[in-house]
Amino acid sequence: MSEIVTAGILVIGDEILSGRTKDKNIGFIAEYLTNIGIDLKEVRIVSDEEDDIIAALNALRQRYTYVFTTGGIGPTHDDITADSVAKAFGVGIDHHPEVVARFRERWSEQDLNEARLRMARIPDGAELIQSATILAPGFKIGNVIVMAGVPSIMQAMMDIVSPKLKSGVRMLSESVRANAREGDIGSPLRAIAAAHPDTIIGSYPFMDEEQRPNTNLVVRSRDAEKLAAAMAAVKEMLAGLNITR
Repeated sequence: MSEIVTAGILVIGDEILSGRTKDKNIGFIAEYLTNIGIDLKEVRIVSDEEDDIIAALNALRQRYTYVFTTGGIGPTHDDITADSVAKAFGVGIDHHPEVVARFRERWSEQDLNEARLRMARIPDGAELIQSATILAPGFKIGNVIVMAGVPSIMQAMMDIVSPKLKSGVRMLSESVRANAREGDIGSPLRAIAAAHPDTIIGSYPFMDEEQRPNTNLVVRSRDAEKLAAAMAAVKEMLAGLNITR
């Protein structure tokens, strides 16, 4: 049985919690991880407070194979993610000479101010996540991948780091429209789930084209045969329903 690889996401930033900025990264990372066989298990959002970042990061990195963080690695005073990660791992942090050299190619001595240099501060022992198109890098330390909050930059960082990650067996899925309300199928669906313990069965209500309550059923499993067996049981159950809608 292949190892199951898990992940958590830590979103950092007061602007997310206040609603001023709408998060666009969680959904992207979730789909990305699913596609490479990593199970996303938990998402946390914390403010720009050092103690909160450290506590959340330590909890997540002990629980899951990987932790992906977004936000807080920019040039402003409240971008404290790198410092907080260093403290969580108990290591020092300093300006990375390779990053500083890249910054000097981009900015003059006058423009390379203290704020911009903050983005070159990397925890000791961390591996840079950078490319020709990414000026300020992210980094990986232990099982923690620290990325930008800007979606386009974060997505580029995911592409860089993903080939180096362990991945598990991809979760397979099939879906079927029930043409029934959740309450109509709750009991038989529970019985099917109990009879097929190696699958995950989810029900997702929606309003159909005629504005009537309806349900999509999704069956997931890493084993194609077990998925097929559970889906067959679901379809058989649906075919036997006698519902007046």
